[in-house]
Amino acid sequence: MFKYIKNDLPSSIVVFFVALPLCLGIALASGAPLFSGLIAGIVGGIVVGSLSGSKVGVSGPAAGLAAIVLTAILDLGNFQNFLVAVVLAGIIQIIFGVLKAGVIGYYFPSSVIKGMLTGIGIIIILKQIPHFFGYDKEPEGSESFIESSGENTFSVILHLENNIVLGSFIVGVLGLAIILIWDLVLAEKAKIFKIIQGPLVAVVVGILFYELTKTNSNLSIESSHLVSVPIPQDAASFFNQFSFPNFAAINQTQIWIVAFTIALVASLETLLSVEATDKLDPNKNVTPTNRELLAQGAGNILSGLIGGLPITQVIVRSSANIQSGGKTKLSTIFHGFLLLISIILIPKLLNKIPLSVLAAILLVVGYKLAKPKLFKEMYAKGWKQSVPYIVTVIGIVFTDLLVGISLGLLVGIVVILLKSYQNSHFLHIEDKSNGKHKIKMTLAEEVTFFNKGAILKELESLPNDTFLELNLLNTKYLDNDVIEILEDFLFKAKDRNIDIKLVSKRGVVENPPSFIDFFKDRPKSSLSLS
Repeated sequence: MFKYIKNDLPSSIVVFFVALPLCLGIALASGAPLFSGLIAGIVGGIVVGSLSGSKVGVSGPAAGLAAIVLTAILDLGNFQNFLVAVVLAGIIQIIFGVLKAGVIGYYFPSSVIKGMLTGIGIIIILKQIPHFFGYDKEPEGSESFIESSGENTFSVILHLENNIVLGSFIVGVLGLAIILIWDLVLAEKAKIFKIIQGPLVAVVVGILFYELTKTNSNLSIESSHLVSVPIPQDAASFFNQFSFPNFAAINQTQIWIVAFTIALVASLETLLSVEATDKLDPNKNVTPTNRELLAQGAGNILSGLIGGLPITQVIVRSSANIQSGGKTKLSTIFHGFLLLISIILIPKLLNKIPLSVLAAILLVVGYKLAKPKLFKEMYAKGWKQSVPYIVTVIGIVFTDLLVGISLGLLVGIVVILLKSYQNSHFLHIEDKSNGKHKIKMTLAEEVTFFNKGAILKELESLPNDTFLELNLLNTKYLDNDVIEILEDFLFKAKDRNIDIKLVSKRGVVENPPSFIDFFKDRPKSSLSLS
């Protein structure tokens, strides 16, 4: 594992700078103590990172849960009651893992997963543009189209003109320029520029700019535009930031409802992130999904016990890890330790980092997730791939992550049904003999009730005076609904002077008196024809 430490350590620093504002912003958007977001980030990095089978996935508080957490804290009365639900959610996730529910992630179409990555990339860019210019009205980590202020993603950008902070904007531009020059030019010149990452240099420049312009009325950056880590006065006040669950409230029905909701949503987000991260991973490692649910469950139990927010694997931090060259889980674990050490030893230094320079880092992450060439590649694959992809992207941008994915999945299912409708059979018009059309219809390997419409349409369109060869040699599964359609067609065939030759592994039958009788002794459990 330590073989790639030269890759993992620099990558962990980048992930740390991405995770820090997101942990704080998601906590703020959730109506929870800021420290709870940092706890979730630390546990997600160290604990989940150690237990997970993912080499490059990064876990922490998720923006997709912010609305659920905000409502739950209000409904349950206080944060301590909510922490009980987080602990229970972790236990439920472990049960999901034991029951091998991780397989659910494999049932999401590739086009939807790619749409999720692109949609998140676009959201990152759109949401970071205001922060880049110093307009920090909305906390970091927001993903929903409708923001907590009542504005939406695009209206905030339109209101930038009168809300630009000059100092923040300059730092953002400097940070973005440094990162791009570092990636595109310097990293190719010498190994030192790969070990020392561009984002780290950009952050250092941002801190220096803040310090040097404190007394300049035009360029100074106010604290509201800086990172805001809680600063304890002593060891006692540091430990007072931890909250603990009120297990006396465990018998409340609402707590169990919240727990199951968090477990379900967090597990789904994790599995989707695992699928997406594995696709981004240049080494194409495959994450064991059931183990991931067990790791996430353990992380949520610990996070809830010490006052942290719910945890999921998150694509923004994971993609930043991959883009920065992370190779093993050490990168994830190191970033967790960096969060822990920094909030203990250097919280005052962290609070000198301009949000705009962190926005510059995230803009680059977003662009790499949503490169224009991805749209061209998906378009080239045809409508069956491009339509679910585009619907997912649009859904994520104009609603939120889960709604966007649900819309993409729904469209993906419709596409599958259409493909199933089209691929249920092959119709071959071979020739005419004795005044009759000779037609061969070959059924597919799997024929279900989804194929009823297509088969019925073909049978009804057959001309009178036809010789039909119905070939089932390759058919392993034939649904009862389809057999009933064939049975009904037998009666119509006699009136239309259509002769039927049934060819299957059970033999060849001319004008069978009944399809139902022919298949009545097949195994009922599988409806197998083999």
